[in-house]
Amino acid sequence: MPRSSKPIRLITFSTLYPNAAQPTHGIFVENRLRHLVASGAVVSRVVAPVPYFPFKSSHFGHYAKFAQVPVWEERHGLTIHHPRFPLIPKIGMNVSPFLLAMATLTAVRAAVNAGGGADIIDAHYLFPDGVAAVMIGRLLGIPTVMTARGTDVNLIPRYKTPRRMIERAAANAAGLITVSAALKDELAAMDIEAGRITVLRNGVDLRLFRPLDRVATRRRLGLEGPVLISVGHLIERKGHRFAIEAMPSLPGFTLLIAGEGTERANLERLIARLGVGHRVRMLGARPHDELPELYGAADALILASSREGWPNVLLEAMACGTPVIATPVWGNPEVVAKPEAGLLMKTRSAQGVADAVNALFAALPTREATRDYASAFSWDATTEGQIALFRSIMAKGGAAV
Repeated sequence: MPRSSKPIRLITFSTLYPNAAQPTHGIFVENRLRHLVASGAVVSRVVAPVPYFPFKSSHFGHYAKFAQVPVWEERHGLTIHHPRFPLIPKIGMNVSPFLLAMATLTAVRAAVNAGGGADIIDAHYLFPDGVAAVMIGRLLGIPTVMTARGTDVNLIPRYKTPRRMIERAAANAAGLITVSAALKDELAAMDIEAGRITVLRNGVDLRLFRPLDRVATRRRLGLEGPVLISVGHLIERKGHRFAIEAMPSLPGFTLLIAGEGTERANLERLIARLGVGHRVRMLGARPHDELPELYGAADALILASSREGWPNVLLEAMACGTPVIATPVWGNPEVVAKPEAGLLMKTRSAQGVADAVNALFAALPTREATRDYASAFSWDATTEGQIALFRSIMAKGGAAV
């Protein structure tokens, strides 16, 4: 059998991967891998490390979730190993790649042996995951490909030591992927050769995210009038507060907020202070397969984040026929590139949200046009790009490209 026809044997390595206790954590990594494996050109074993924490009680907040993750599980036909690694909050950033590599080397070696060898370590998120994976790859003699996804490029490299580690790992990696051209440009502005960086954006599952019976969904949810939705972790950089602060300027609108996180209490206080509790609904974290109904029930999605790589929520909403409003940062302009997709707000502020909502609703695209726009962003091109990159590395004997 010609070499090119043999399945590529991957070790997928990332702390950003869903698990039984955190089913939506890093789901974009799982989605990309699922489509890649479905091509038949790749087989993969997944090593998805989890921080060590000894107590499962909910009294310990989100840390308890780490203890609840099984060591082994199977998801969508893939075997996933969740080895534990030490995480030192606040003070451990500069040593975290070394701790992660040392704690997971045995697990990666076992995955390689179980698969009869490995051609590529496919690492997601540059720091600490990618840096640790390159260390492991050099010890095991396996080339590593790193994928940059967002804050690993537009935030973490602001710190001198992590930046140097990322640059060193990139120099020793066999390949580099970014999910948007904006992230590639930022990496190239570091000490990383632009010609070694491949842009492979995230896709959208067009079967899961599709237009549903909007009337029935709105009736079930008790929704009337124009509806906005904001989806994502309740953290400051996602900007949910700007959508809430815009509500007094948007009479008659209802705002749905789907997500959970450390900012929930602050957002609830803001809602009460502005007196918009009757028009803002905090839905909490929602399962991934419930999102199509929520997107479809809304007239527009708002993403007021300060940093994004390639935000999946934008394409998910558009695939359901719902146009979007987003901040003009990082990968967002690459996603919202035509009027049928929605529009970009001029400023990341409550006024910016309100102005964008009014502008969008003055010329609202048809839901069919928005769905058609999203249909161009299937996973096919990303899958083909990954296979081509991996084959190229293998043909060169694993040397850096």
